[in-house]
Amino acid sequence: MKILVVGGGGREHALVWKISQSTMVDKIYCAPGNAGTQQLAESVPIDAEDIDALAKFARTNEIDLTVVGPEGPLVKGIADAFEENGLKVFGPSMAGAMLEGSKEFSKRHMQKYGIPCAMGKAFTDADKAKAYVRYLGAPLVVKADGLAAGKGVIICKSEEEAHQAIDDMLTDNIFGDAGSVVVVEECLKGEEASFIALTDGKTVLPLPESQDHKRIFDNDEGPNTGGMGAYSPAPVMDYSLKKQAMEKVMIPAVEGMAKEGTPFKGVLYAGLMIDNDQIKVLEFNVRLGDPETQPILMRLQNDLVPLMEACCDGTLHLYNTQIDPRAAMCVVISSGGYPGAYNKGHVISGLEQANQNEDTVVFHAGTAMDGDNVVTSGGRVLGVTALGDTVEQSIENAYKACDAISFTDYFHRKDIGAKALKRLSTPAQVGIIMGSDSDFPVMEDAIKMLKKFGIPYYVTVASAHRTPEQASALAAEARETGVKVIIAGAGGAAHLAGVLAAHTTLPVLGVPIDSSALDGMDSLLATVQMPPGIPVGTMAIGKPGAYNAGIFAAQILGVSDPAIAEKLAAFKKEMADKVVKKAQTLA
Repeated sequence: MKILVVGGGGREHALVWKISQSTMVDKIYCAPGNAGTQQLAESVPIDAEDIDALAKFARTNEIDLTVVGPEGPLVKGIADAFEENGLKVFGPSMAGAMLEGSKEFSKRHMQKYGIPCAMGKAFTDADKAKAYVRYLGAPLVVKADGLAAGKGVIICKSEEEAHQAIDDMLTDNIFGDAGSVVVVEECLKGEEASFIALTDGKTVLPLPESQDHKRIFDNDEGPNTGGMGAYSPAPVMDYSLKKQAMEKVMIPAVEGMAKEGTPFKGVLYAGLMIDNDQIKVLEFNVRLGDPETQPILMRLQNDLVPLMEACCDGTLHLYNTQIDPRAAMCVVISSGGYPGAYNKGHVISGLEQANQNEDTVVFHAGTAMDGDNVVTSGGRVLGVTALGDTVEQSIENAYKACDAISFTDYFHRKDIGAKALKRLSTPAQVGIIMGSDSDFPVMEDAIKMLKKFGIPYYVTVASAHRTPEQASALAAEARETGVKVIIAGAGGAAHLAGVLAAHTTLPVLGVPIDSSALDGMDSLLATVQMPPGIPVGTMAIGKPGAYNAGIFAAQILGVSDPAIAEKLAAFKKEMADKVVKKAQTLA
């Protein structure tokens, strides 16, 4: 196969690197490429948004598959143009690319198909937009509707700042046509994560979750950038949240596009805001993220080419992903002055030494060749990416490689991955132990409640009958690891809670699960009928029991934790208010 990769940044170098590993590929071109891509692909001096020239090149050189990296050509309709010329292209149509190309379109799509997102509206009239600002109150976000080189999202701490942003866009046209419509929306709270999936318009195949670092300085300070680093996996997204992202965001978004008569094929990227057990979409992108692509592709063990072809051909349902269990970390090295003005042409040293580190790849972004020297040509210059058996090890490996690289006025953040380390170092206060992974859909309700109250937890599987030693050890060691409550969910004979209670002095809550013809009555009786001295707090059967187990665990912890007690009081009031509201509707 002959493949053309469109773009010239770090994402495109990562794509070329991954595609070059495919046994299906004979030749790779990259337009326009950079100093890194040209080591693996032939550079083509065509701008990424010169669609006619790219299509002509693809026809002339009999390209079998074109992979579009950046959003610009996608929004301008490169996929449509290529398909009209009988050329296979990986990326959504112009209509599909509107999910990123127009924030108004994206917002309407999310609202229509029930995808959780920030409350907001689109405006072309500055006075009406300002009136909505007063209605929402600060803080809030003002967004330019179209593509604005990553600068079109303004987080406003006050109504005055929001009014200024609206005037800048609608009156002063600082973003040109991209700002002729503005979207004003509430400012979401929580922690951001990136969730990216491949799709053929029907099947949605998730890639590993990741977390980007947008601000230029450590501790998320300073102005926004294109991204100063990323890592995968992202501990903020556990199994439950990834499941929620698929079921509430990615699948409805793709199915909605199909219902609109514009099937979406390619990469769908959801920027998510995570607040305890809730996720909301900040934005959709229609391509791989940069720098998220670098750690994600380092972990993806599949040949990428068949996956991309399956997206084009509608056969993605035949594939699964194989993911390296190790962590991957990408640290972006940038030019001094970025994201403001910066100088170009500085000679970069240490690249060969950095690449010699085990499981490390230095991906080029803003680089070019000047004779035999690699020089800087952009704001974000390199993405130093490394694998590690743990998040901590991947951080050490990435920064070790960074230490080998230098050029005039270079800069990088020193805290990429710190959020992951902090989250991973927080000990679980509740252990959720299930007799089988098939019990997860029930026990998920306990997880949701623990998340609501901000209680750290872990989830695992241990069988009272098949792995009794493991179950006993989990219970015996729980107190030493910081666990204060154990929740056990099991069906059938349901001896798990009893085995755990017999090996710990911690409170054990049992959730009977319906897994037999007896509708859960067997597991209920097995859980509740404990001998004297081995108490188990037994909940109701199934999801209501799991829900209450999460609340009960919070109540136990709240006895000695005022913060949890305060959240419980607010939760009780919230429930009471709902009852009062329902009563009023019947009056």
